[in-house]
Amino acid sequence: MAVLSQSTAAGAEARVPDRFVSASKDAGFAALVTLGLCVPLVTLRTDSEEGGELILVPRLGLTAALCLAIFFARLGYLLLWGKEARAARQPTSRKEAIKTVATPRHSLTTIGLPIALGFAIAYPLLVTVINGGLSEARYWIDLGILVLTYVMLGWGLNIVVGLAGLLDLGYVAFYAIGAYSYAILSTTFHISFWVCLPIAGMLAATWGVLLGFPVLRLRGDYLAIVTLAFGEIIRLVLINWVPVTNGGAGIASIPRASFFGLPFNDDDDGFAAFFHLEFSPMHRIVFLFYLILALATLTSIVTTRLRRLPVGRAWEALREDEIACRSLGINTTTTKLSAFATGALFGGLAGSFFAVRQGFVSPESFNFLESAIILAIVVLGGMGSQIGVVIAAAVMIAGPEMLRNLGFLKAIFGENFDPSEYRLLIFGLAMVVMMIWRPRGLVSTREPTVFLKERKSISSDLVKEGHG
Repeated sequence: MAVLSQSTAAGAEARVPDRFVSASKDAGFAALVTLGLCVPLVTLRTDSEEGGELILVPRLGLTAALCLAIFFARLGYLLLWGKEARAARQPTSRKEAIKTVATPRHSLTTIGLPIALGFAIAYPLLVTVINGGLSEARYWIDLGILVLTYVMLGWGLNIVVGLAGLLDLGYVAFYAIGAYSYAILSTTFHISFWVCLPIAGMLAATWGVLLGFPVLRLRGDYLAIVTLAFGEIIRLVLINWVPVTNGGAGIASIPRASFFGLPFNDDDDGFAAFFHLEFSPMHRIVFLFYLILALATLTSIVTTRLRRLPVGRAWEALREDEIACRSLGINTTTTKLSAFATGALFGGLAGSFFAVRQGFVSPESFNFLESAIILAIVVLGGMGSQIGVVIAAAVMIAGPEMLRNLGFLKAIFGENFDPSEYRLLIFGLAMVVMMIWRPRGLVSTREPTVFLKERKSISSDLVKEGHG
């Protein structure tokens, strides 16, 4: 036994240098890739002289610092969280794996959503107190409106992608349909926002059904290609249907929403006069914040209720295995169409809010990048997770905006360093780190929709979509 233990220890010691060498090679390759990416993006910077001539300014020190940072980050990851390190920490048997994951008494969604809702309700008051006034807090309230808009869009797409398992790359089309529906109805027929809001949602849901019919037999990459084409078709229609959509010039002077008939102006019949308040343009901004908060809350409540209904369980069964879903007698046609229609409905409602908030819509606001951002929110947050979408939207939308204010970095990288130039670079690096650290999303656990006698939590390594 002593000889065996000595040989095992010797083998472990012999494997340590091998692991370090292999990790160093991998980290060196990652540094070379970083160098190749930095040469056209970071190493050479274009500046203009007084005569208007463009010159190239090399930044070799910054490139070397980035390559070294990537080298040591990759080396540390491989040595501490690589495949062999994870294998040593994993349970030895399937039975042990099931036992190691304890079912929480209260799910993260049950606890997290009420906390997030309470924070969102108090958010305008908090930022007003912190900034010393309502007008000074406008930037932060606008940022909150933007985040809540993407939270609502993420929850809508989560029905299609997270629950039904249908990869949709053209979700921005429903967003555009809702925005243009309100813009056209309000400017041409002078219909109020409260009447146009459900109409815009129903029109978007109708187009969701029309998209669902051609893709009933498609899955995976083919479904993604068709939905991507659908999004581009809608954008091109908005550009070329000039008599209705005004083409690339867009639709301007869209009427603003009123507080149930009370306009936000300084007239005697305005919102401020009715409630005996001093008029402030910020009243409309705060109203828009609570409006999108109410729409997002409605989206969350409806989604949560639908998950517990037969249609919601049919969506999850379709996501796991379509063939088994059919063998159980579930009508996959109506299941897919209901998922597309429900997700499109909330996308249309969010689009209608976007139009009334901006007062102007154009096809440039509904490109493929918007679909990619919404899909990234769903994937990074955790497929099917409500609270995960909230966290991912806050990180992806508010995070890059926060990088605009990192002025202290000039003390490290010099006075010529502009943090706003590196927002997308830092954002992309954060996404890569996220997919390495949490490949199943920020919240990879979900409370089972139905269970027999007791909830049994299963390791995410043993199932397709995390716990369940």
